[in-house]
Amino acid sequence: MLASLSRAARRRVLALSAALLTVCGVLVWWLVPFGTPVPSGSVTFSTGVPTGVYQRYGKLLKQALAEDLPEVSITLKDSEGSQQNLARVASGEADFTVATADAVSQYQRETKPGFDRLRGCARLYDDYVQLVVRKDSPVKKVQDLRGLRVGVGQDGSGVRLIADRVLSAAGLTPIRDIQPVAAGIDTMPGHLENGDLDAFFWSGGLPTQAVQTLSERFPIRLIPLDASLVDRLHGGGESTRHYRSAVIPADAYAHAQEGRPVETLAVANLLVTTVEADPGMVEGFTRTVIGSRDAIGRQVHPAQLVDLRTAIYTEPLTLHEGARRYYRSVKP
Repeated sequence: MLASLSRAARRRVLALSAALLTVCGVLVWWLVPFGTPVPSGSVTFSTGVPTGVYQRYGKLLKQALAEDLPEVSITLKDSEGSQQNLARVASGEADFTVATADAVSQYQRETKPGFDRLRGCARLYDDYVQLVVRKDSPVKKVQDLRGLRVGVGQDGSGVRLIADRVLSAAGLTPIRDIQPVAAGIDTMPGHLENGDLDAFFWSGGLPTQAVQTLSERFPIRLIPLDASLVDRLHGGGESTRHYRSAVIPADAYAHAQEGRPVETLAVANLLVTTVEADPGMVEGFTRTVIGSRDAIGRQVHPAQLVDLRTAIYTEPLTLHEGARRYYRSVKP
């Protein structure tokens, strides 16, 4: 066909063909992620106790990851909480987990095995400390727990860490001045309702389903934890500086609060992995965590508080390179 065209016409056809090839090349370069292979393989995500926010969040996140990372197999593993979660990731028993910033700092401070391998992917939502008693209980403040049976969380939990610290800040020795009961949020509400506990501590997102369900079937109250406790906690060393004064909104547990906000303290949750984790896997995992916020938040309210603007601040952990890649890719 070119032979039947004039020289000028042939030049125009060749120029047009070259232009089309250039456009196609640009489109291929844009659409195909050269140098960024799609993550594949299997990972274990350590969550938390049944009925706790960590576990509910983990189940929904697994569904989102299945859509975004179809070549990755996700296994969820129940745990007692932050302290056990960190030990699992540091030892290689799990690849990702959620843990509170105070538990991370304490793990580092005690130089536990693998502490220097831990890296952050995202700051998620805050946990709020909740001290729950029966509505007719004489307890009005933490000091009133002296001599009582108090659920303080399981040994490997972040609840246990913070409960012991709150009790100490209130002038109580946890192993001597109360009767500590090692139990999780899956069993503490039932123990309180049955009269086997006088009070229990819980640290979790708002509202925690187990506390909400308890409040709807049994009369309970939340004990205020005022700012003076936070001030005394901050005197406990580096790992206690991550606590801040906070307020449980009046509508968090409508049946328990009777329209009144409750003073307390809060601490951030972090998505944690290790320095050896594949950057592509971490980038994809972090992308899904941020991208699934609204969908997960419709079922697990605390997930609504995941914020791209603050997610990058994973102190006391160094940000993983894969997570850094993601934040750079969405930077305005």
